[in-house]
Amino acid sequence: MNVSTLYRLLIAFFILTTAVSAQVRVKDIGKLSGAEGVSLIGYGLVIGLDRTGDSPKSLFTNQALANMLERFGIAVDGDKVKSKNVAAVMVTAEVPPFHRSGSRFDVTVSSLGDAKSLQGGILLQTTLTDLSGKVWGVASGALAIGGFSIETEQIMVRENHPLVGRISDGGILNCDMPEGVRDFTNLTYMLNNGDFTTAWNMSQAINAQFEAEIATAVDAKSVSIDVPEEYASAAQVVNFIAEVENVQFYPDIRARVVINERTGTIIIGQNVSITPVAVSHGGLSIKVKTTPAVSQALPFAPRGETVKEQIQEFTVEQRNTGVVALPGVSTVGDVATTLNRLGLNPRDIIAIFQALKEAGALQAELVII
Repeated sequence: MNVSTLYRLLIAFFILTTAVSAQVRVKDIGKLSGAEGVSLIGYGLVIGLDRTGDSPKSLFTNQALANMLERFGIAVDGDKVKSKNVAAVMVTAEVPPFHRSGSRFDVTVSSLGDAKSLQGGILLQTTLTDLSGKVWGVASGALAIGGFSIETEQIMVRENHPLVGRISDGGILNCDMPEGVRDFTNLTYMLNNGDFTTAWNMSQAINAQFEAEIATAVDAKSVSIDVPEEYASAAQVVNFIAEVENVQFYPDIRARVVINERTGTIIIGQNVSITPVAVSHGGLSIKVKTTPAVSQALPFAPRGETVKEQIQEFTVEQRNTGVVALPGVSTVGDVATTLNRLGLNPRDIIAIFQALKEAGALQAELVII
């Protein structure tokens, strides 16, 4: 896909998001307070690696391996344990709410030492605890890393990140998660992104759905809901929550431009606008080409030798877009179309947005990540 095609697709996307402002469900932008999950962590060993595990310098790996063997009645000296087929890892997991004992969940395994790859490894049974030290379950199984790493003396080929893997359904709970809803008379929904207008719109939509003043926007982050009497029981409150979660309304969207300078990604929000301004942007391109060459000594030279050299060629190109007047625009499609007329790449657009913000012409919040 060439640059012009990509720009046309971006413009079409921007115009579409401007023309269509879809409703969202309560469950898509908020969470029920008290129904949070739990974060688990554990220290374990991955075995079965093809000499890509931790080196003997990783003392904690050697000690953990010795401790594991001792549990099976094999006494070894931790200082003499040297195996490149084992790697020390940290195991993490986010367990969703309402899980019961025996439920399975996904776990993430990350290398802790100086291993080269976890490809083909198997995680030994690892205890998972929360920050307080309470044991919630165990994790084990074969890793899926979605990549590979091949290294020789001359070359190194790597695809994705081979030091982090995932085990689908690798964790199992040994106790029930806390009850998410204990108060059957009042519920609180927490918005993922706090906004006063969105919280108020959400409360009004819930009141309209149930034809009663049961929802109140407490602040920009939370909405309090009084459970009607006909739902105020353990058996009926689930039905009430399901109805509330499917209430649709229009959230308020802030005017925001998000820029990722590392990747050149630019996301322009729906309500972004630019006041009338003139833009002049020039670019300088420097290309360096390196060509290998061999320099030999003259014939009959007393101490001649062949020398390898690198010949560098420099090419400098400069372009100038001139001064372009940008009229006041009001929609994100207009912003994309106007910037596209300059024929700029994403890096240039990032620089222009930063300058527009400093000049006070960009009527939006500029977020750089």
